[in-house]
Amino acid sequence: MNSGILAVDKPGGISSARLVARIKECLKVKKVGHTGTLDPFATGVMLCGINKGTRISRFLLGGPKKYTATLCLGVETDTLDRTGVVEKTADPSQVSAITRDELVKVVDSFAGVQMQHPPIFSALKHQGQPLYRLARQGRPVQKPMRRIEIFSIAITGVDLPHLTLDVHCSTGTYIRSLAQDIGSALGCGAHLAELRRTDSCGFDQETLVSLASFEAMDHDEARSKIIPMNEVLWFMPAFEADPDMVKKIGFGQSLGLENKISPPMDGQEPFVRIVAPDGSLAAVVEYDPALDQYNYCCVFVS
Repeated sequence: MNSGILAVDKPGGISSARLVARIKECLKVKKVGHTGTLDPFATGVMLCGINKGTRISRFLLGGPKKYTATLCLGVETDTLDRTGVVEKTADPSQVSAITRDELVKVVDSFAGVQMQHPPIFSALKHQGQPLYRLARQGRPVQKPMRRIEIFSIAITGVDLPHLTLDVHCSTGTYIRSLAQDIGSALGCGAHLAELRRTDSCGFDQETLVSLASFEAMDHDEARSKIIPMNEVLWFMPAFEADPDMVKKIGFGQSLGLENKISPPMDGQEPFVRIVAPDGSLAAVVEYDPALDQYNYCCVFVS
């Protein structure tokens, strides 16, 4: 398998960019990209597009995520996580006096749709510069609040000053900001001490290969871990193409799918995957309501 998605268990201590570079070196391929960063200290699910698989990364970027997060109550840092400089510390007695009922009440209040400030130490850009770089230069930039959704949030462990949570959230949610906001609501402050992504777009820990074991594999075994693109896009409606249609796709010809596939209902995604007779992904098309037709998004045959 030369193209698809690799689900990697990112170890702590390396950046997402470094992870991508090591995978590229291991596979000896031209293109590798990821579908959402993890902070260097964080671990867990990283979906990496391999060769043509980078073309479908856009369909995975907006998917929901799940995390296990450990907060340290009573200590605030400039980066909102354990890697930053301590800016404020609460009296330990204030933290130890917090009851489980208080914790549950505050944590439960963060479920649902809300507005969230992105951290000033983040990979978001301002005038072409990453925010973390500007912050380190003493020129922090606060981006406007963004709409996010916490689908579910639950306490899974309490060992004060540490509080462990399971969080299921929309893309664009910063768990570091969530930790800060929970600490503020409790009145003692907090920072993110540990973070593990446990699921991304339906790919969970059961599907992962560790970076260490992947790098130890021979070339053929490593390539066998790449998930085919058609399997990755399981959540899209599928249309099975015959050989003649596959030829049309290769020539970029109109497929006339509006006569074969009903337009998406309100609220449904407008994308359809076109599957070749051999089960491979031939193309992804998108419905254009203005023209009442399906247009190519990505083509994988030539």
